Amino acid sequence: MNTPKIPTNPYRGPGRPREFDMNAALDGAILVFREGGYHATSVADLCFAMQLTPGSIYKAFSDKRAIFLAAFERNTILCIGALRELLAKEATGANKIRAVLSFYAESSHGSEGRRGCLVTGSAMALATFDEEMAAQVQASLQRVEHLLMDLVRLGQADGSITEKIDIDATARTLQCLLQGFRVIGKLGRTRTEMMAAVNEAMRLLS
Repeated sequence: MNTPKIPTNPYRGPGRPREFDMNAALDGAILVFREGGYHATSVADLCFAMQLTPGSIYKAFSDKRAIFLAAFERNTILCIGALRELLAKEATGANKIRAVLSFYAESSHGSEGRRGCLVTGSAMALATFDEEMAAQVQASLQRVEHLLMDLVRLGQADGSITEKIDIDATARTLQCLLQGFRVIGKLGRTRTEMMAAVNEAMRLLS
């Protein structure tokens, strides 16, 4: 996986001392952006979620947009790290794809699923609103699609995935499924329902 691009000027100024844990604060911002979306999230919401005063926030960030970009970057790094750990445990291309599908399915049921996905929600809300934010979302989606292409290719090489399927089209289909997981997860789904969809998706590879 490629190292994610760092957002342009996410903080107000370099070298400014901070009296709080930036990662913990951004984790709070991720949750509130996931649940409410970018437009509906206010600075007051962020203050509560990040456990910071407005003064502390504006010492570290220029505005809500800067907070979002930093939170999006933090979310990307966390997701990449989690996926790498899961993929390292699997030997074949097919099992690695199942691990990716299961990772998304596990995030798309119950209370976690109703919180929504920062990437999927942002793709719908920010596509025509802000070019830089839209580019960050697009890069994240492309990163996952390219990963799926690599895993399909690996599976065909190791014999765990049929050679009859088209690599690009299959990866795109799986990407649509992953994002669909996160959308319907907002409406409330059970783990059984999500994992059944994973099992059906794996039939595409056999």
